[in-house]
Amino acid sequence: MTEINWQAQIFYPALAVLQLLPLISAVVILYFKDLKLTRIIGFSTAFIELLISIHLYYNYELSNPAMQFAERLSFFGFTYHSAIDGISLLFIMLATLLTLLIMFYALLRTLTGYSTMFAIFLIILSSLMSMLVTMNLLWFAIVSALQIIPLAYLTNRWSSSPVKDLAVTRYIQFMLISFLLLFSAVMMLGWNYADVTGYSFSFDLFELREVQISIESRTVIFFLFFYAFAIRTPFFPMHGWLPVLMEHGSIAVAPIFLLGLKIGIYGLLRFVFPLFAETIMQWQLYIVAFAVTGIFYAAVLALQQRNLRRLLAFAVLSHTSVLVIGIFTLGHEGFQGAIMMSVNYGIAIAGLLLMIGTVFGHTKTMLLSRLGGLFPKMPMIGITFFVAGLAIASMPGTPGFDAAHLMLENAMHRFGALITIAAALGNVVAAAFLLLAFQRAFLSPEQGSGTKKIPHIRLSERALALIVLLIILAVGFHSEPWLRLIETPVNQLAILFK
Repeated sequence: MTEINWQAQIFYPALAVLQLLPLISAVVILYFKDLKLTRIIGFSTAFIELLISIHLYYNYELSNPAMQFAERLSFFGFTYHSAIDGISLLFIMLATLLTLLIMFYALLRTLTGYSTMFAIFLIILSSLMSMLVTMNLLWFAIVSALQIIPLAYLTNRWSSSPVKDLAVTRYIQFMLISFLLLFSAVMMLGWNYADVTGYSFSFDLFELREVQISIESRTVIFFLFFYAFAIRTPFFPMHGWLPVLMEHGSIAVAPIFLLGLKIGIYGLLRFVFPLFAETIMQWQLYIVAFAVTGIFYAAVLALQQRNLRRLLAFAVLSHTSVLVIGIFTLGHEGFQGAIMMSVNYGIAIAGLLLMIGTVFGHTKTMLLSRLGGLFPKMPMIGITFFVAGLAIASMPGTPGFDAAHLMLENAMHRFGALITIAAALGNVVAAAFLLLAFQRAFLSPEQGSGTKKIPHIRLSERALALIVLLIILAVGFHSEPWLRLIETPVNQLAILFK
Protein backbone atom coordinates (compact mmCIF):
# COMPACT_ATOMS: atom_id res chain seq x y z
CA MET A 1 0.00 0.00 0.00
CA THR A 2 2.66 2.45 -1.07
CA GLU A 3 0.64 4.70 -3.36
CA ILE A 4 -2.53 5.23 -5.35
CA ASN A 5 -2.52 4.03 -8.93
CA TRP A 6 -4.84 6.41 -10.76
CA GLN A 7 -4.22 4.58 -14.04
CA ALA A 8 -5.71 1.29 -12.84
CA GLN A 9 -9.26 2.26 -13.74
CA ILE A 10 -12.23 0.82 -15.54
CA PHE A 11 -14.82 2.62 -17.63
CA TYR A 12 -17.27 3.34 -14.77
CA PRO A 13 -16.96 4.35 -11.08
CA ALA A 14 -17.22 0.81 -9.79
CA LEU A 15 -16.52 1.61 -6.13
CA ALA A 16 -19.19 4.31 -6.05
CA VAL A 17 -21.67 1.90 -7.65
CA LEU A 18 -20.84 -0.77 -5.06
CA GLN A 19 -21.74 1.69 -2.31
CA LEU A 20 -24.74 3.47 -3.83
CA LEU A 21 -26.59 0.75 -5.74
CA PRO A 22 -27.71 -1.23 -2.64
CA LEU A 23 -28.78 1.99 -0.91
CA ILE A 24 -30.88 3.13 -3.88
CA SER A 25 -32.42 -0.33 -4.21
CA ALA A 26 -33.30 -0.33 -0.50
CA VAL A 27 -35.12 2.99 -0.89
CA VAL A 28 -37.11 1.64 -3.86
CA ILE A 29 -38.08 -1.50 -1.91
CA LEU A 30 -39.22 0.51 1.11
CA TYR A 31 -41.22 2.88 -1.10
CA PHE A 32 -43.18 0.27 -3.05
CA LYS A 33 -43.23 -2.61 -0.50
CA ASP A 34 -44.33 -5.04 -3.18
CA LEU A 35 -43.28 -8.62 -2.36
CA LYS A 36 -42.57 -9.67 -5.93
CA LEU A 37 -40.68 -6.46 -6.66
CA THR A 38 -38.73 -6.93 -3.41
CA ARG A 39 -37.49 -10.33 -4.51
CA ILE A 40 -36.53 -9.11 -7.96
CA ILE A 41 -34.75 -5.96 -6.78
CA GLY A 42 -33.10 -7.62 -3.77
CA PHE A 43 -31.59 -10.57 -5.58
CA SER A 44 -30.74 -8.55 -8.69
CA THR A 45 -28.90 -5.91 -6.67
CA ALA A 46 -26.90 -8.45 -4.66
CA PHE A 47 -26.08 -10.39 -7.84
CA ILE A 48 -24.98 -7.22 -9.68
CA GLU A 49 -22.75 -6.36 -6.71
CA LEU A 50 -21.18 -9.81 -6.99
CA LEU A 51 -20.68 -9.39 -10.75
CA ILE A 52 -19.03 -5.99 -10.21
CA SER A 53 -16.64 -7.53 -7.68
CA ILE A 54 -15.81 -10.31 -10.15
CA HIS A 55 -15.25 -7.70 -12.86
CA LEU A 56 -12.87 -5.86 -10.54
CA TYR A 57 -11.07 -9.13 -9.86
CA TYR A 58 -10.43 -9.75 -13.56
CA ASN A 59 -9.21 -6.17 -14.04
CA TYR A 60 -7.05 -6.10 -10.93
CA GLU A 61 -3.29 -5.92 -11.54
CA LEU A 62 -1.90 -8.65 -9.29
CA SER A 63 1.73 -7.49 -9.36
CA ASN A 64 0.96 -3.81 -8.75
CA PRO A 65 1.53 -2.82 -5.09
CA ALA A 66 -0.53 0.36 -5.39
CA MET A 67 -4.17 0.82 -4.38
CA GLN A 68 -6.27 0.49 -7.52
CA PHE A 69 -9.59 1.68 -9.05
CA ALA A 70 -9.17 4.91 -7.08
CA GLU A 71 -11.94 7.51 -6.96
CA ARG A 72 -11.60 10.96 -5.42
CA LEU A 73 -14.04 13.84 -5.16
CA SER A 74 -14.21 16.91 -2.89
CA PHE A 75 -17.52 18.50 -1.90
CA PHE A 76 -18.60 20.80 0.96
CA GLY A 77 -15.17 20.52 2.53
CA PHE A 78 -15.29 16.72 2.63
CA THR A 79 -13.13 14.54 0.42
CA TYR A 80 -14.53 11.27 -0.88
CA HIS A 81 -11.56 8.99 -1.42
CA SER A 82 -11.90 5.29 -2.23
CA ALA A 83 -9.53 2.67 -3.55
CA ILE A 84 -8.94 -1.05 -3.08
CA ASP A 85 -6.21 -3.65 -3.10
CA GLY A 86 -6.40 -7.44 -3.20
CA ILE A 87 -7.34 -7.68 0.48
CA SER A 88 -10.25 -5.27 0.04
CA LEU A 89 -11.41 -7.08 -3.07
CA LEU A 90 -11.44 -10.46 -1.35
CA PHE A 91 -13.57 -9.07 1.49
CA ILE A 92 -15.89 -7.37 -1.03
CA MET A 93 -16.53 -10.64 -2.86
CA LEU A 94 -17.18 -12.40 0.45
CA ALA A 95 -19.65 -9.71 1.55
CA THR A 96 -21.69 -9.92 -1.66
CA LEU A 97 -21.70 -13.73 -1.57
CA LEU A 98 -22.88 -13.84 2.05
CA THR A 99 -25.63 -11.32 1.28
CA LEU A 100 -26.98 -13.54 -1.49
CA LEU A 101 -26.97 -16.57 0.82
CA ILE A 102 -28.78 -14.62 3.56
CA MET A 103 -31.45 -13.47 1.09
CA PHE A 104 -31.98 -17.03 -0.13
CA TYR A 105 -32.32 -18.25 3.46
CA ALA A 106 -34.76 -15.48 4.42
CA LEU A 107 -36.92 -16.29 1.40
CA LEU A 108 -36.96 -20.00 2.26
CA ARG A 109 -37.92 -19.36 5.86
CA THR A 110 -40.82 -17.14 4.64
CA LEU A 111 -40.09 -14.67 7.43
CA THR A 112 -42.75 -12.02 7.87
CA GLY A 113 -42.09 -8.52 6.66
CA TYR A 114 -39.31 -9.53 4.31
CA SER A 115 -39.69 -6.38 2.18
CA THR A 116 -38.30 -4.47 5.14
CA MET A 117 -35.81 -7.25 5.78
CA PHE A 118 -34.44 -7.19 2.21
CA ALA A 119 -34.14 -3.41 2.36
CA ILE A 120 -32.14 -3.71 5.58
CA PHE A 121 -29.92 -6.35 3.99
CA LEU A 122 -29.10 -3.92 1.20
CA ILE A 123 -28.49 -1.03 3.59
CA ILE A 124 -26.04 -3.19 5.52
CA LEU A 125 -24.38 -4.29 2.27
CA SER A 126 -24.00 -0.64 1.24
CA SER A 127 -22.37 0.18 4.58
CA LEU A 128 -20.01 -2.77 4.28
CA MET A 129 -18.97 -1.68 0.80
CA SER A 130 -18.25 1.83 2.10
CA MET A 131 -16.13 0.50 4.93
CA LEU A 132 -14.19 -1.81 2.61
CA VAL A 133 -13.31 0.79 -0.03
CA THR A 134 -12.84 4.02 1.90
CA MET A 135 -9.43 5.55 2.59
CA ASN A 136 -10.96 8.00 5.07
CA LEU A 137 -10.82 6.84 8.69
CA LEU A 138 -13.53 9.25 9.86
CA TRP A 139 -15.93 7.97 7.23
CA PHE A 140 -15.10 4.38 8.25
CA ALA A 141 -15.96 5.23 11.88
CA ILE A 142 -19.21 7.06 11.00
CA VAL A 143 -20.46 4.23 8.77
CA SER A 144 -19.60 1.67 11.45
CA ALA A 145 -21.82 3.63 13.88
CA LEU A 146 -24.69 3.94 11.40
CA GLN A 147 -24.51 0.19 10.80
CA ILE A 148 -25.44 -0.51 14.43
CA ILE A 149 -29.05 0.56 13.83
CA PRO A 150 -30.07 -1.88 11.04
CA LEU A 151 -28.18 -4.76 12.66
CA ALA A 152 -29.92 -4.13 15.99
CA TYR A 153 -33.27 -4.00 14.18
CA LEU A 154 -32.56 -7.34 12.47
CA THR A 155 -31.59 -8.86 15.80
CA ASN A 156 -34.78 -7.70 17.50
CA ARG A 157 -37.38 -7.93 14.73
CA TRP A 158 -36.73 -11.51 13.65
CA SER A 159 -35.94 -13.14 16.98
CA SER A 160 -38.39 -15.46 18.72
CA SER A 161 -36.63 -15.39 22.09
CA PRO A 162 -38.60 -13.94 25.04
CA VAL A 163 -35.44 -12.13 26.18
CA LYS A 164 -34.42 -10.72 22.81
CA ASP A 165 -34.40 -7.21 24.29
CA LEU A 166 -31.45 -8.25 26.43
CA ALA A 167 -29.54 -9.38 23.32
CA VAL A 168 -30.25 -6.11 21.52
CA THR A 169 -29.36 -3.97 24.54
CA ARG A 170 -26.10 -5.83 25.14
CA TYR A 171 -25.18 -5.58 21.45
CA ILE A 172 -25.89 -1.83 21.29
CA GLN A 173 -23.95 -1.16 24.49
CA PHE A 174 -20.84 -2.93 23.26
CA MET A 175 -21.01 -1.49 19.74
CA LEU A 176 -21.44 2.06 21.04
CA ILE A 177 -18.37 1.61 23.21
CA SER A 178 -16.53 0.28 20.16
CA PHE A 179 -17.58 3.33 18.15
CA LEU A 180 -16.58 5.78 20.89
CA LEU A 181 -13.14 4.19 21.11
CA LEU A 182 -12.78 4.21 17.33
CA PHE A 183 -14.02 7.79 16.99
CA SER A 184 -11.65 8.98 19.72
CA ALA A 185 -8.69 7.33 18.00
CA VAL A 186 -9.60 8.82 14.63
CA MET A 187 -10.04 12.32 16.06
CA MET A 188 -6.69 12.10 17.86
CA LEU A 189 -5.03 11.14 14.58
CA GLY A 190 -6.71 14.06 12.79
CA TRP A 191 -5.68 16.49 15.54
CA ASN A 192 -2.09 15.19 15.41
CA TYR A 193 -2.01 15.74 11.63
CA ALA A 194 -3.22 19.33 12.02
CA ASP A 195 -0.76 19.98 14.85
CA VAL A 196 2.26 18.63 12.95
CA THR A 197 1.49 20.11 9.53
CA GLY A 198 -0.24 23.35 10.53
CA TYR A 199 -3.07 22.52 8.12
CA SER A 200 -6.66 21.54 8.88
CA PHE A 201 -7.61 18.10 10.14
CA SER A 202 -7.13 15.18 7.75
CA PHE A 203 -8.40 11.63 8.10
CA ASP A 204 -7.02 10.30 4.80
CA LEU A 205 -4.90 7.20 5.40
CA PHE A 206 -2.16 8.22 2.99
CA GLU A 207 -1.85 11.71 4.43
CA LEU A 208 -1.82 10.39 8.00
CA ARG A 209 1.06 8.07 7.16
CA GLU A 210 3.22 11.06 6.24
CA VAL A 211 3.30 12.60 9.73
CA GLN A 212 4.99 11.47 12.92
CA ILE A 213 3.10 10.63 16.10
CA SER A 214 4.72 11.01 19.52
CA ILE A 215 5.53 7.77 21.35
CA GLU A 216 3.05 8.46 24.17
CA SER A 217 0.20 9.38 21.84
CA ARG A 218 1.03 6.49 19.51
CA THR A 219 0.46 3.89 22.25
CA VAL A 220 -2.81 5.43 23.41
CA ILE A 221 -4.22 5.75 19.89
CA PHE A 222 -3.15 2.21 19.00
CA PHE A 223 -4.99 0.69 21.96
CA LEU A 224 -8.09 2.77 21.26
CA PHE A 225 -8.13 1.31 17.77
CA PHE A 226 -7.29 -2.19 18.97
CA TYR A 227 -10.01 -2.32 21.65
CA ALA A 228 -12.57 -0.89 19.22
CA PHE A 229 -11.88 -3.59 16.66
CA ALA A 230 -11.49 -6.29 19.32
CA ILE A 231 -15.06 -5.64 20.50
CA ARG A 232 -16.41 -5.82 16.98
CA THR A 233 -14.47 -8.92 15.87
CA PRO A 234 -14.99 -10.11 18.79
CA PHE A 235 -11.73 -10.97 20.55
CA PHE A 236 -11.29 -12.29 24.10
CA PRO A 237 -12.00 -10.72 26.59
CA MET A 238 -14.13 -8.10 24.75
CA HIS A 239 -16.76 -10.63 23.65
CA GLY A 240 -19.53 -10.10 26.23
CA TRP A 241 -22.20 -9.33 23.62
CA LEU A 242 -21.63 -12.44 21.52
CA PRO A 243 -23.06 -15.38 23.56
CA VAL A 244 -26.21 -13.45 24.47
CA LEU A 245 -26.84 -12.25 20.92
CA MET A 246 -26.23 -15.70 19.45
CA GLU A 247 -28.61 -17.38 21.90
CA HIS A 248 -31.42 -14.82 21.94
CA GLY A 249 -31.06 -12.77 18.75
CA SER A 250 -32.13 -13.70 15.24
CA ILE A 251 -30.76 -17.12 14.34
CA ALA A 252 -28.90 -16.48 11.09
CA VAL A 253 -29.48 -13.15 9.39
CA ALA A 254 -27.84 -10.67 11.80
CA PRO A 255 -25.11 -13.05 13.07
CA ILE A 256 -23.90 -13.79 9.54
CA PHE A 257 -23.41 -10.09 8.86
CA LEU A 258 -21.73 -9.63 12.23
CA LEU A 259 -19.51 -12.73 12.24
CA GLY A 260 -19.23 -13.87 8.64
CA LEU A 261 -17.32 -10.78 7.59
CA LYS A 262 -14.45 -10.03 9.99
CA ILE A 263 -14.58 -6.26 9.54
CA GLY A 264 -12.56 -5.84 12.73
CA ILE A 265 -9.70 -7.87 11.25
CA TYR A 266 -9.98 -5.86 8.05
CA GLY A 267 -9.86 -2.58 9.99
CA LEU A 268 -6.68 -3.66 11.76
CA LEU A 269 -4.97 -4.66 8.53
CA ARG A 270 -6.13 -1.66 6.50
CA PHE A 271 -5.67 1.19 8.99
CA VAL A 272 -3.92 0.18 12.21
CA PHE A 273 -1.01 -1.92 11.00
CA PRO A 274 0.23 0.62 8.39
CA LEU A 275 0.07 3.46 10.95
CA PHE A 276 1.40 1.80 14.12
CA ALA A 277 4.03 -0.73 13.06
CA GLU A 278 6.48 0.13 15.85
CA THR A 279 3.82 0.08 18.57
CA ILE A 280 2.45 -3.25 17.34
CA MET A 281 5.88 -4.84 17.54
CA GLN A 282 6.23 -3.52 21.09
CA TRP A 283 2.92 -5.04 22.30
CA GLN A 284 2.82 -8.07 20.02
CA LEU A 285 3.56 -10.76 22.65
CA TYR A 286 1.02 -9.40 25.14
CA ILE A 287 -1.76 -9.54 22.55
CA VAL A 288 -0.76 -13.04 21.46
CA ALA A 289 -0.81 -14.17 25.11
CA PHE A 290 -4.43 -13.01 25.39
CA ALA A 291 -5.21 -14.81 22.12
CA VAL A 292 -3.80 -18.11 23.40
CA THR A 293 -5.84 -17.71 26.60
CA GLY A 294 -8.93 -16.98 24.52
CA ILE A 295 -8.55 -20.16 22.49
CA PHE A 296 -8.79 -22.44 25.49
CA TYR A 297 -11.20 -20.28 27.49
CA ALA A 298 -13.72 -20.41 24.65
CA ALA A 299 -13.08 -24.07 23.89
CA VAL A 300 -13.68 -25.16 27.49
CA LEU A 301 -16.91 -23.15 27.68
CA ALA A 302 -18.05 -24.50 24.31
CA LEU A 303 -17.78 -28.08 25.59
CA GLN A 304 -20.12 -27.16 28.47
CA GLN A 305 -22.92 -25.66 26.35
CA ARG A 306 -26.32 -27.29 25.96
CA ASN A 307 -27.63 -24.77 23.43
CA LEU A 308 -26.35 -25.23 19.88
CA ARG A 309 -26.39 -21.51 19.11
CA ARG A 310 -24.47 -20.62 22.26
CA LEU A 311 -21.95 -23.37 21.50
CA LEU A 312 -21.33 -21.82 18.10
CA ALA A 313 -20.72 -18.43 19.76
CA PHE A 314 -17.79 -19.86 21.71
CA ALA A 315 -16.54 -21.65 18.59
CA VAL A 316 -16.38 -18.23 16.90
CA LEU A 317 -14.53 -16.76 19.87
CA SER A 318 -11.98 -19.57 19.96
CA HIS A 319 -11.16 -19.29 16.28
CA THR A 320 -11.04 -15.51 16.33
CA SER A 321 -8.17 -15.93 18.79
CA VAL A 322 -6.39 -18.16 16.27
CA LEU A 323 -6.90 -15.42 13.68
CA VAL A 324 -5.38 -12.83 15.99
CA ILE A 325 -2.30 -15.01 16.48
CA GLY A 326 -2.01 -15.23 12.69
CA ILE A 327 -2.05 -11.50 12.00
CA PHE A 328 0.25 -10.73 14.95
CA THR A 329 2.95 -13.03 13.63
CA LEU A 330 3.61 -9.92 11.49
CA GLY A 331 5.03 -12.02 8.68
CA HIS A 332 4.04 -12.58 5.07
CA GLU A 333 2.73 -16.12 5.56
CA GLY A 334 0.96 -15.16 8.78
CA PHE A 335 -0.90 -12.27 7.15
CA GLN A 336 -1.74 -14.39 4.13
CA GLY A 337 -3.00 -17.26 6.27
CA ALA A 338 -5.04 -14.97 8.55
CA ILE A 339 -6.79 -13.28 5.62
CA MET A 340 -7.62 -16.62 4.02
CA MET A 341 -8.74 -17.90 7.42
CA SER A 342 -11.10 -14.92 7.67
CA VAL A 343 -12.66 -15.95 4.36
CA ASN A 344 -12.83 -19.56 5.51
CA TYR A 345 -14.53 -18.60 8.77
CA GLY A 346 -16.93 -16.32 6.94
CA ILE A 347 -18.16 -19.08 4.66
CA ALA A 348 -18.07 -21.80 7.33
CA ILE A 349 -19.83 -19.73 10.00
CA ALA A 350 -22.49 -18.73 7.47
CA GLY A 351 -22.93 -22.41 6.61
CA LEU A 352 -23.32 -23.45 10.24
CA LEU A 353 -25.76 -20.63 11.00
CA LEU A 354 -27.88 -21.33 7.93
CA MET A 355 -28.04 -25.02 8.77
CA ILE A 356 -28.98 -24.51 12.42
CA GLY A 357 -31.52 -21.95 11.26
CA THR A 358 -33.05 -24.64 9.05
CA VAL A 359 -33.00 -27.10 11.95
CA PHE A 360 -34.70 -24.58 14.24
CA GLY A 361 -37.32 -23.88 11.58
CA HIS A 362 -38.40 -27.52 11.76
CA THR A 363 -37.76 -28.42 15.40
CA LYS A 364 -38.35 -25.07 17.18
CA THR A 365 -35.49 -25.84 19.56
CA MET A 366 -31.73 -25.42 19.79
CA LEU A 367 -31.31 -27.45 22.98
CA LEU A 368 -29.07 -30.43 22.35
CA SER A 369 -31.06 -32.38 24.93
CA ARG A 370 -34.13 -32.14 22.68
CA LEU A 371 -32.40 -32.87 19.40
CA GLY A 372 -31.04 -36.11 18.01
CA GLY A 373 -31.83 -38.41 15.13
CA LEU A 374 -31.85 -35.58 12.62
CA PHE A 375 -29.55 -37.08 10.00
CA PRO A 376 -32.02 -39.62 8.52
CA LYS A 377 -34.63 -36.86 8.24
CA MET A 378 -32.41 -34.10 6.83
CA PRO A 379 -29.19 -35.71 5.49
CA MET A 380 -28.19 -32.80 3.23
CA ILE A 381 -28.47 -30.37 6.15
CA GLY A 382 -26.38 -32.73 8.30
CA ILE A 383 -23.67 -33.18 5.68
CA THR A 384 -23.31 -29.43 5.16
CA PHE A 385 -23.22 -28.81 8.93
CA PHE A 386 -20.51 -31.49 9.24
CA VAL A 387 -18.36 -30.08 6.41
CA ALA A 388 -18.77 -26.50 7.69
CA GLY A 389 -17.64 -27.71 11.11
CA LEU A 390 -14.59 -29.34 9.52
CA ALA A 391 -13.89 -26.06 7.74
CA ILE A 392 -13.92 -24.23 11.08
CA ALA A 393 -11.36 -26.78 12.29
CA SER A 394 -9.26 -26.24 9.10
CA MET A 395 -9.48 -29.78 7.80
CA PRO A 396 -7.97 -30.69 4.37
CA GLY A 397 -10.22 -29.83 1.45
CA THR A 398 -11.60 -26.73 3.15
CA PRO A 399 -10.37 -23.12 2.74
CA GLY A 400 -8.91 -23.15 6.24
CA PHE A 401 -6.38 -25.89 5.55
CA ASP A 402 -3.88 -23.84 3.53
CA ALA A 403 -4.57 -20.84 5.77
CA ALA A 404 -3.83 -22.76 8.96
CA HIS A 405 -0.65 -24.21 7.45
CA LEU A 406 0.63 -20.71 6.55
CA MET A 407 -0.28 -19.27 9.94
CA LEU A 408 1.26 -22.09 11.97
CA GLU A 409 4.43 -22.04 9.88
CA ASN A 410 4.89 -18.33 10.49
CA ALA A 411 3.94 -18.66 14.18
CA MET A 412 6.64 -21.29 14.61
CA HIS A 413 9.18 -18.94 13.04
CA ARG A 414 8.08 -15.92 15.09
CA PHE A 415 7.11 -17.37 18.49
CA GLY A 416 8.58 -20.86 18.67
CA ALA A 417 6.90 -24.18 19.46
CA LEU A 418 4.82 -23.35 22.56
CA ILE A 419 2.42 -20.80 21.05
CA THR A 420 2.28 -22.70 17.76
CA ILE A 421 1.28 -25.90 19.54
CA ALA A 422 -1.32 -23.97 21.53
CA ALA A 423 -2.85 -22.60 18.31
CA ALA A 424 -2.84 -26.07 16.74
CA LEU A 425 -4.44 -27.59 19.84
CA GLY A 426 -7.11 -24.92 19.61
CA ASN A 427 -8.08 -26.31 16.22
CA VAL A 428 -8.13 -29.84 17.63
CA VAL A 429 -10.42 -28.82 20.51
CA ALA A 430 -12.64 -26.96 18.04
CA ALA A 431 -12.98 -30.11 15.96
CA ALA A 432 -13.92 -31.97 19.16
CA PHE A 433 -16.77 -29.70 20.26
CA LEU A 434 -18.17 -29.16 16.77
CA LEU A 435 -18.12 -32.88 16.01
CA LEU A 436 -19.70 -33.54 19.41
CA ALA A 437 -22.48 -31.10 18.52
CA PHE A 438 -22.95 -32.82 15.17
CA GLN A 439 -23.07 -36.22 16.83
CA ARG A 440 -25.62 -35.18 19.45
CA ALA A 441 -27.88 -33.27 17.06
CA PHE A 442 -27.77 -35.50 13.99
CA LEU A 443 -26.48 -38.98 14.82
CA SER A 444 -27.58 -39.78 18.37
CA PRO A 445 -31.02 -41.33 19.03
CA GLU A 446 -33.95 -38.97 19.40
CA GLN A 447 -33.63 -37.44 22.84
CA GLY A 448 -36.87 -35.49 23.17
CA SER A 449 -39.92 -34.13 21.46
CA GLY A 450 -37.99 -31.64 19.33
CA THR A 451 -37.42 -34.06 16.45
CA LYS A 452 -40.49 -36.30 16.65
CA LYS A 453 -42.55 -34.66 13.93
CA ILE A 454 -40.30 -32.98 11.43
CA PRO A 455 -42.13 -32.02 8.24
CA HIS A 456 -40.69 -32.89 4.86
CA ILE A 457 -37.48 -31.04 4.06
CA ARG A 458 -38.16 -28.92 0.99
CA LEU A 459 -36.09 -29.13 -2.17
CA SER A 460 -35.18 -25.45 -1.83
CA GLU A 461 -33.74 -26.09 1.65
CA ARG A 462 -31.65 -28.95 0.32
CA ALA A 463 -30.55 -26.69 -2.54
CA LEU A 464 -29.34 -24.02 -0.10
CA ALA A 465 -27.38 -26.63 1.84
CA LEU A 466 -25.85 -27.94 -1.38
CA ILE A 467 -24.85 -24.44 -2.53
CA VAL A 468 -23.08 -23.77 0.79
CA LEU A 469 -21.37 -27.16 0.61
CA LEU A 470 -20.13 -26.56 -2.94
CA ILE A 471 -18.83 -23.09 -2.05
CA ILE A 472 -16.81 -24.47 0.88
CA LEU A 473 -15.33 -27.27 -1.22
CA ALA A 474 -14.70 -25.06 -4.27
CA VAL A 475 -12.80 -22.44 -2.29
CA GLY A 476 -11.02 -25.16 -0.32
CA PHE A 477 -9.76 -27.09 -3.33
CA HIS A 478 -9.13 -23.98 -5.43
CA SER A 479 -7.52 -21.51 -3.01
CA GLU A 480 -4.55 -20.55 -5.19
CA PRO A 481 -6.29 -17.66 -7.05
CA TRP A 482 -7.23 -16.02 -3.74
CA LEU A 483 -3.72 -16.43 -2.36
CA ARG A 484 -2.35 -14.77 -5.52
CA LEU A 485 -4.90 -11.96 -5.16
CA ILE A 486 -3.59 -10.94 -1.74
CA GLU A 487 0.09 -11.80 -2.35
CA THR A 488 1.32 -8.30 -3.27
CA PRO A 489 -0.57 -6.23 -0.63
CA VAL A 490 0.39 -8.76 2.04
CA ASN A 491 4.02 -8.45 1.00
CA GLN A 492 3.79 -4.63 1.32
CA LEU A 493 2.32 -5.03 4.79
CA ALA A 494 4.97 -7.53 5.93
CA ILE A 495 7.78 -5.16 4.85
CA LEU A 496 6.68 -2.73 7.59
CA PHE A 497 7.67 -5.24 10.28
CA LYS A 498 11.09 -6.33 9.04
